[in-house]
Amino acid sequence: MTTEPVDDRPPAAGPSTNLIAAVVVIALGGAAVAGAAALGSGPGTWPMIVGVALVLLGLILALQARRAEPPERFTRSSLLVVAAVASMIAYVAVIATIGFEIPTALLAFVWLRFLGRESLRTSIAVSLGIVVVFYALFVGALDVTIPHLF
Repeated sequence: MTTEPVDDRPPAAGPSTNLIAAVVVIALGGAAVAGAAALGSGPGTWPMIVGVALVLLGLILALQARRAEPPERFTRSSLLVVAAVASMIAYVAVIATIGFEIPTALLAFVWLRFLGRESLRTSIAVSLGIVVVFYALFVGALDVTIPHLF
């Protein structure tokens, strides 16, 4: 009697999904290049480098779309990624208005508790610890001008 290995991976989505992912990467890179060009040569240098790198990597991905291993289909567990991105967008949207302390603590808590399934005690302790460390590092030690409450 032979036992076959159990494959827990979701079903494959097909090579067209690789091509769609490549187009998304190229579009993000193109947006970064356009935004960097609007900033000018000084402050736009690093965003320009990152944008060009994204465009090049997207083109490479597009060229290899048919030969690459097919990606997995989206499943219910893929919603965790959507939740993580949505919470990061909310974080960026409110940080300039209310400072970084409260949004950082809430983002860390949500990621630890709901996405990482940590205990309530661990989620609270680590979230508050992250805020204290970030405050000490960026505001205290490096004197970075970021929006903050205190």
